[in-house]
Amino acid sequence: MNNSSCDIVVVGGGHAGIEAASAAARMGCSVILLTMNKNNLGAISCNPAVGGLGKAQIVKEVDALGGIIGRAADYACIHFKTLNMSRGPAVRSSRAQVDRNLFRDFITRQVDGHEGLELKEGVAESLYIDRGRIAGVLLKGGETIKSRAVILSPGTFLRGRLFTGLQGRDGGRDGEPASCKLAENLKELGFDMMRFKTGTCARIEGKSIDFSLLKEQPSDDYPRGFSIFTEKTDNPLLPCFITHTNEKTHNIIRGGFDRSPLYTGMIEGTGVRYCPSIEDKLVKFPDAARHQVFLEPETSDGEIYYPNGISTSLPEDIQESFIRTIKGLESAKISRFGYGVEYDLLDPRQLRATLETKKMKGLYFAGQVNGTTGYEEAAGQGIIAGINAASAVLGKEPFTLDRHEAYIGVMIDDLITKGTGEPYRMFTARAEYRLMLREDNAYLRLTEKGFKCGCVSKDLYDMFLSVKESLEKARQILEERKIDSDSGKVSAVTLIRDGAKIEELLNVLPELKDMPQDIFLQLEADIKYEGYIRRQNKEIMKLKDLKGMKIPSGTDYARIGGLSTEVREKLAEARPGTVLEASRIPGVTPASVMNIMVYL
Repeated sequence: MNNSSCDIVVVGGGHAGIEAASAAARMGCSVILLTMNKNNLGAISCNPAVGGLGKAQIVKEVDALGGIIGRAADYACIHFKTLNMSRGPAVRSSRAQVDRNLFRDFITRQVDGHEGLELKEGVAESLYIDRGRIAGVLLKGGETIKSRAVILSPGTFLRGRLFTGLQGRDGGRDGEPASCKLAENLKELGFDMMRFKTGTCARIEGKSIDFSLLKEQPSDDYPRGFSIFTEKTDNPLLPCFITHTNEKTHNIIRGGFDRSPLYTGMIEGTGVRYCPSIEDKLVKFPDAARHQVFLEPETSDGEIYYPNGISTSLPEDIQESFIRTIKGLESAKISRFGYGVEYDLLDPRQLRATLETKKMKGLYFAGQVNGTTGYEEAAGQGIIAGINAASAVLGKEPFTLDRHEAYIGVMIDDLITKGTGEPYRMFTARAEYRLMLREDNAYLRLTEKGFKCGCVSKDLYDMFLSVKESLEKARQILEERKIDSDSGKVSAVTLIRDGAKIEELLNVLPELKDMPQDIFLQLEADIKYEGYIRRQNKEIMKLKDLKGMKIPSGTDYARIGGLSTEVREKLAEARPGTVLEASRIPGVTPASVMNIMVYL
C-alpha cells in the first residue's frame, strides 16, 4: 500500500475544502486535498448563484485574504445584481448568477496547478490518531495519509441520506456516495453530533419554458464583480425571470403530503429557516395565495434553469404535476428532480475561534459540517481553518477575526459561542458593526492582516496598496478643495455630508475622473457616516478590555460565586476562552459576566 504524507490533509473538495487547502498551500505548507471525485471540485450543488445579503461581504473578505471564490464567480458570471441599492451602504450586497460549468472549470484549474497542493481521490473512513494527537486520516482500502494537521470539510456527506418522496438512499449529493464510516468514527471519538436537512429544486430545460408569459429581470449592465483582480466580465449577461405558484399548484402539493418524507417522519433533521421547501411554505403560510419563483439560468447557453423558490423532496410525479401548473412552465421538461438531503454535523460549540476542535489539537472543521448553509459561509470558514492549520504547522500565531473586523468573524463567533439549532445563514442583520463591514472596504480591513500571516500574494498586496493610495489621495482632494455653494465656499467633504455624490462634483474635481467608481462609493460612505463609525469604534475599544481577559482552560465554574446552576452548566459546556466569549453565550447574564471578571 502506497501511504503518503504531508503537512496538512483537507478532507472534502467543496468550497470550504478548496479555500482551506489553497490558503495553507499559499502559506508554504504541503497539502493533500482529498475528494471523492476530482470532477466535482467546488461544485455548485444547489442554486447557481454567489453572494446575496451578508454573503457577498464574506466573498469579498475571502478575496481580500487571497481566496478563490470571488474570482471564480466573476469568471463565470452570467447575471449580476447589486441588492438594496435604495438603502444605505451597510446593507448593499452583490449577487451573481454563475455558469456552473465555467465556475467548476476555474476552480479546478486553480487547485490543480497550485504549488504545494496535491489533489487526490479517495474516501476518508477514520482519523489517524498517534499518542492522543491527530496524525492524519485512514482511507477506504487501507491507505494512510500522515499529516501534522487535518481539516474536515465533508459538507452534507457525513451519513448523508437523500430523499425523493418515500424513496430514501444513502448519498451526500445526487449521484455521489455518503461518508458513513467517518461519521461513526467522529462519534466514537466523543464528538457531539447533530442532524440537519437541506434540499434543492428540480431543474428545467430552457427550451420548454414560455418566457413570453413571464416578467423579465435584467442583469445590471456593468457588473462590479467580487474580486479586486477582476477588470470586466466577458460572458453574455442573461436575464432571470419571475413567475408564481397558484392555488392549483398548492392543492397538488398538499395532496402529496402523505408521500412527503418531511411529513411522514422519514426526515428528522432540522431544515433551513430562510430557504424553506415549497412544502414548508404551504404549512407555515397557509393563507398565502401564491409564492414567488425566480427562474435562473445555470449556464451561459440557457439550456437549464433553476426554479428558485420551489425546493422540494416530493415524489417525482408530484413534482412534475405541480411545476406544470405554474405560469410559463405548462410544458416544462424536467432534466433533474429535486430532492432533500439529511446529514450529520458537528455541534460548533466544540470549536475554538481558529476552528480547531477543543477536544483534539491539530483537528479543524470547516463549512456545512459546522452547521452553516451556503457556499459563501463555507468558503469563509475554509480560509480561516486553512490559515490556522498552516500557522500551527509553521509555528506562527493563530489567526482570528473579531466581530468588528469581518462578517467571517461574526459567523464564527455566533457558531462557537451560541451554536445553532438550524442551518445557519449569514445576513447583514447579524452584524452589529455592519456599517464598518461593508463590501467596499473589505481589502482595507483584511488584506494587510492576510499579507502578514502569509496567505495573501505579493500581487494582491501590491494591488491593495495601489487602491489604498488612490483612496488616500482622493480623500485629501475632497478635504482640501473648496467649492462654491449656496452658503459660500465649502469643502467637497461638507457637500458630500449634505448628500452630494462625488460623480456630481467631477466637473470641478477633474483629478478624480480616472478613479474607479468603487472608490467613490467607499469615500461617500466613510464621509457620510463618519460620526456613527467613530461611535462604534469607541464601543469596540470598550469590548477589547473584555476580550483581552482570558479564562484559563481548566477553570472550575463551581468555585465562582454568584453564578446560577444553569450558567455554570452552560459555561462548563462551552468552555469559553475569554470573558467576551462567555458574555455571548445565551443565558449568561451581565451580572454573571461581572462575577467571572471579579473571580479572574
